Amino acid sequence: MRALPLLLLGLAVVSAPALAQMKLQPKAAPGGGPETRYFNSIIGLMDGNADVILKETRQGKTVTAAVLDVCYPVEKGSDRKDRFIANLAVSGQSLTGTSQSIADKQPVTVKLTRKQTGDDFEFRGQITIGQAVTEVASTDNSDLSEKEFQDSQASQDDITPQPKDFTDVSPESIGVRVKLDAAADFLKSLKGEAVEIGTSSLAVTCDEVRAGEQTINLTVDPERASALLAKAKSTPGVTAAGWTSGVFEMDRTIRFAAADWRDGDKINKDKLASAVAGVLAKTLAAKPASATWNANTGKLKLVLKRPSAVYPALGLIQNYEVTALVSPDKPGSSDKLMLWVSTPTVSTSDDSAGAKLNLSDDSSGSDEEGSEPKDDNGGIDALIKEFKGQRWDADKSVWR
Repeated sequence: MRALPLLLLGLAVVSAPALAQMKLQPKAAPGGGPETRYFNSIIGLMDGNADVILKETRQGKTVTAAVLDVCYPVEKGSDRKDRFIANLAVSGQSLTGTSQSIADKQPVTVKLTRKQTGDDFEFRGQITIGQAVTEVASTDNSDLSEKEFQDSQASQDDITPQPKDFTDVSPESIGVRVKLDAAADFLKSLKGEAVEIGTSSLAVTCDEVRAGEQTINLTVDPERASALLAKAKSTPGVTAAGWTSGVFEMDRTIRFAAADWRDGDKINKDKLASAVAGVLAKTLAAKPASATWNANTGKLKLVLKRPSAVYPALGLIQNYEVTALVSPDKPGSSDKLMLWVSTPTVSTSDDSAGAKLNLSDDSSGSDEEGSEPKDDNGGIDALIKEFKGQRWDADKSVWR
């Protein structure tokens, strides 16, 4: 009977150090450190024309810091953008701060109230830029994690400085990325050049405003593209230049030996235009009417005509307009040429002498005159035969 108290005493002695160790262990640190969350829009801000990034730092559900980045049109309907970045003071549901717009140096004041209901967020208040006051009443906003936000951001334009060939990029299409403060000088340097500037690329997007760089899209005769790129790359402020996607569609492109179609080191464009027009005249049962090369872009515009069957008594004419572009199949020297030919566009006209009928294209069906036909009566296959060419196999990524 005395053994039981001794056994219990022994257990107590053995257990005491373990018990002491348990008591000495520090408490676990509170779980979860600061978290960054984003809003990539505030719905309806500036009539939906503002590009917004609100970055919040949170501890649990409590916002401890916030930065508001807003890119917006300087005037309603304007393509010109300005931007401000405001560090906001957080006091409960209140977000306030001041800043200055980057381009026009306008004073900015932000006074917002933030309210969360479940997974939705509501923002109300005012943003004042200069003398203009914008009322904010935005509901049903959702936040994003760091990864979700990064995934949502637009990737940079696809500029390829030195492509292996022109199967993924187009030989006439050039992209030049230039710093915003150098863009005007670069554009002015193109005055007098035989090159076309895409006007849509002149409008600086909010992504470009934030990146500090703008991409200018140019179209040039493929035979002059390399020289234009060399000039662009040597221009101050240019950070990248190369080929981009353009008019070339590989399912309407053929490749053939260059030897018979060159005059010295230049493509014999007159000979090529005559050959293409001759082939299409047969497939479309039409007569070549004109062939015009664009000095800036190197594109060939062919017009072919035939009598229209829509109302024979009127003697109307059916017009086929086709655009074509020829280029070496890769940058630099090559013994192969590529030829892209567009799908014909069709119109009807009254070409008779004297007073004429004024006709409009009001067709809606895909098989009606005035629309693009579903095929060109085997024009591409006929060109392959005439030029002893190859066609691109998209499945195997080879010429065959």
